[in-house]
Amino acid sequence: MDLVPALQEPLKKVLGPATAKVMAEHLGLHTVGDLLHHYPRRYEERGQLTHLADLPMDEHVTVVAQVADARLHTFASSRAPRGKGQRLEVTITDGSGRLQLVFFGAGVHKPHKELLPGTRAMFAGKVSVFNRRLQLAHPAYELLRGDGEESVETWAGALIPLYPATAKLESWKIGKAVQTVLPSAQEAVDPLPESLREGRGLVSLPEALLKIHRPHTKADIADARARLKWDEAFVLQVALARRRHADAQLPAVARRPEPDGILAAFDARLPFTLTEGQQKVSQEIFDDLATEHPMHRLLQGEVGSGKTMVALRAMLAVVDAGGQAALLAPTEVLAQQHHRSVTEMMGELAEGGMLGGAEHATKVVLLTGSMGAAARRQALLDLATGEAGLVIGTHALIEDKVQFHDLGLVVVDEQHRFGVEQRDALRGKGKQPPHLLVMTATPIPRTVAMTVFGDLETSVLDQLPAGRSPIASHVVPAADKPHFLARAWERVREEVANGHQAYVVCPRIGDSADEAAAADAKKAGKSAEDDAEKRPPLAVLDVAEQLARGPLNGLRVEVLHGRMHPDDKDAVMRRFAAGETDVLVATTVIEVGVNVPNATAMVIMDADRFGVSQLHQLRGRVGRGAAPGLCLLVTEMPEASPARQRLNAVAATLDGFELSRIDLEQRREGDVLGQAQSGARSSLRVLAVIEDEEIIAEAREEAARIVAADPELTSLPGLRTALDALLDDEREQYLEKG
Repeated sequence: MDLVPALQEPLKKVLGPATAKVMAEHLGLHTVGDLLHHYPRRYEERGQLTHLADLPMDEHVTVVAQVADARLHTFASSRAPRGKGQRLEVTITDGSGRLQLVFFGAGVHKPHKELLPGTRAMFAGKVSVFNRRLQLAHPAYELLRGDGEESVETWAGALIPLYPATAKLESWKIGKAVQTVLPSAQEAVDPLPESLREGRGLVSLPEALLKIHRPHTKADIADARARLKWDEAFVLQVALARRRHADAQLPAVARRPEPDGILAAFDARLPFTLTEGQQKVSQEIFDDLATEHPMHRLLQGEVGSGKTMVALRAMLAVVDAGGQAALLAPTEVLAQQHHRSVTEMMGELAEGGMLGGAEHATKVVLLTGSMGAAARRQALLDLATGEAGLVIGTHALIEDKVQFHDLGLVVVDEQHRFGVEQRDALRGKGKQPPHLLVMTATPIPRTVAMTVFGDLETSVLDQLPAGRSPIASHVVPAADKPHFLARAWERVREEVANGHQAYVVCPRIGDSADEAAAADAKKAGKSAEDDAEKRPPLAVLDVAEQLARGPLNGLRVEVLHGRMHPDDKDAVMRRFAAGETDVLVATTVIEVGVNVPNATAMVIMDADRFGVSQLHQLRGRVGRGAAPGLCLLVTEMPEASPARQRLNAVAATLDGFELSRIDLEQRREGDVLGQAQSGARSSLRVLAVIEDEEIIAEAREEAARIVAADPELTSLPGLRTALDALLDDEREQYLEKG
């Protein structure tokens, strides 16, 4: 169905080509409808009318007064050394008192022409004190021609919308443009079914648009926001519900494990019993695999909760049923790690077609971009013939050349690093859509899961396997208390003396290309956060050298970072895993999936440069064996800074879900959604994923009900229109590919 023409009108026609061009380029607004959905960020109150005699300090006030006199002064300053600086001082009076207004620089010309003695006007601004006298600096003003009392009242009491603006287009210009198109809001087609709107007491869409852009009272704003939040939550949930509905219609091959096949043989080999959580989640997955439509499941688990074990059992179940399973990892280091740990866990079950292989064995192949040609050819052949039941790899798995004999299950590790296009390309490798299991160790609050991964069913692993040890975390304030840092290195030496190993993590590598990038980044964004921010972040190569010469002298220290040759990286990881290295100084390449149970300590340098969930991920690399883990967060940030509060939060809890909430509240959800949408911009404007948990949950239920009854939405043309409008092409594709 077509969009309503009035809202589809290009801004060029309504506002003229110059303004429309800036709006399109800088704000992504192209039509009248886009502009109406560009909501104010906040509202300024001009303040009630005040008498000059009783002006409050530091408050926004609006006064009606007459200009008594105006003088232009010139002065010398650092910006205008030759006495070219200009300052306009205007004295106003309302009969009860006098007040000085000041305007500086280029801002003096207009008021100098307009604010002549005797002129009456309204002035709005913040009261401050200068030279023991009250003044308003650069106030907004409106000249009063004639004596319209009413205009005084309306101007003073108004809530002025402040819009998200750009340097090229100030908020008040956007406000004027909105004023021009606001009459079209009457033609906005309401996406919410009437029963839903009335049942929840929400205002109509045209009314909500008028109230959000031109509120008379704060209650107007609240009404409008409540309504527009529902729109966003509901339209998005309908899109996801339709997607789930469409997926449920797709055909897939049901995969049921044989009672005495490779899965049973693998379970019999396990030296431990699965946790209750692992058994429950495995059962959910097996139930999904046994159906005739593709499974789409998100498996969230705390760092170290045994997700890989659950995924491996699902993969073996598919091999039992005659299919193949692929595990996709975001980096080569991780793919190699997974390959090593899977073949170790499977033992002779991974030696299919070889002497000494078990009766039910299969072949487990690794496929990465840096493999030699011969090994690669063999791996591709094993996949095409079906000889290899399991393949573990990076994005290289998705290249056109890779052919599967019968791909039944795709497991994607660390979803948030994996673009939608890649998942889609892999899906196309099966004769019918394969089942999909997405794993993440970044706990996602329930509402975000419903919003971003709303097309996936969710399973959560929240128990740690037996034998995992607790991790103690502490913030080390290196600037305030340097002796704490010295003690941190002593602790590392103590761990090594007890036969354990340690990681030291730095934000940067420290080679020349890295330096240049850091310098550019520094020029680009200067932050005021103390001196700690001013120096470049600590680098692996520098720190490793200083430690080896200084506090960790005599220990075996090695480095690991992303720019090393893959073979060198693998060799370093092998030596560390084998216990031949005491301390590994690394970048975040070790963030995910690296599993060395003997590593018990981690020191994170410049910890304030990492995000909350990243710190939580990194910390999960220690305490993976029987000995307790220790994580030290080193920072030079001052005690009161937000960065320190963030680190204190990480040190205070091991609960990833709690941390992901803190993380979200600090970063705003745009980032989270932005990442997950492979770069499509977040379409959430008034909905806050964390605060509006209830609305999202209710909208999901309503959406599921409506889509089940009418998947094509034939009876709800307004909702279809909103879907087409809200799901711009990029986002539509994102949902298509999921």
